[in-house]
Amino acid sequence: MSALGERTWPEIGDDLILAIPVGSTEQHGPHLPLDTDTRVATALAERLAAGRVDVVVAPALAYGSSGEHAAFPGTLSIGQDALETVLVELVRSADRFRGVVLVNGHGGNAVPVRRAVRRLHHEGRAVLAWFPSVAGGDAHAGLTETSLLLALAPEVVRSERAEAGASGGIAGLMPILAAEGVRAVSPNGVLGDPRGATAEHGRRLLEQLSADLGDAVAAWMR
Repeated sequence: MSALGERTWPEIGDDLILAIPVGSTEQHGPHLPLDTDTRVATALAERLAAGRVDVVVAPALAYGSSGEHAAFPGTLSIGQDALETVLVELVRSADRFRGVVLVNGHGGNAVPVRRAVRRLHHEGRAVLAWFPSVAGGDAHAGLTETSLLLALAPEVVRSERAEAGASGGIAGLMPILAAEGVRAVSPNGVLGDPRGATAEHGRRLLEQLSADLGDAVAAWMR
C-alpha cells in the first residue's frame, strides 16, 4: 500500500520517505490532456515506491507555475510565489517522515521548487528535489511527452490531432517564451514534434527516468 491517502495514521511510521508528485494543469497541444505533467510525476513517484518499501506517495500537487501557457484555455496556474509557499508548508508539515522527495513533472516549476528546497534546507529539513532529464528530448507536448503518455494512458492521447509545433532548442526559444509565453512561438502549444511517438519509446523513457529517480533517492539516503 504505497499511496499515503489509503493509509490510516497509525500506519505512518517515522522511517518512511514521502514522495510528492509536483505537476501542473496546463495545455499540452491539441493531442495531450491538461494533466500530462501530473500523470508523469505521479507515475514516476509510484514506480519509486514500487522499488522501495520505505516510500509512500502523497496525493499529487496538480497546480504549478504555468504562466507561460496562460494564453491557452484550460491552463490553471498558481504562480511561482504561491507554489514555493505551498511546497515549503507541505514539507514542514511532513516532519514525521524521514524525508521528502519532490518529484517534479513540469519544467516551469523548477525555479520555485529550487527556492523552496533552499529555504527548507536552511531550516535543516530533509528534502530532495528531483527533475527528469531526457537526453535529446523535446521541450513540451512533443515526441517525449507523447511517448510517455502512450505508455502510461494511451486512451487519453488524441493521436489523430498530433501535429508539429515550434522547432529548435528550448534555449533559442527561451527569450520569447519568457517575455511573451508559449503561444508567441507556437500557436498550437507544441514545442517539438509528437508525430512518430510510440508506447515502446515511452516505456523505455519510463524505465530510464525511474532508474534515475531511484538512484538519486538511494544516493540521498546514504
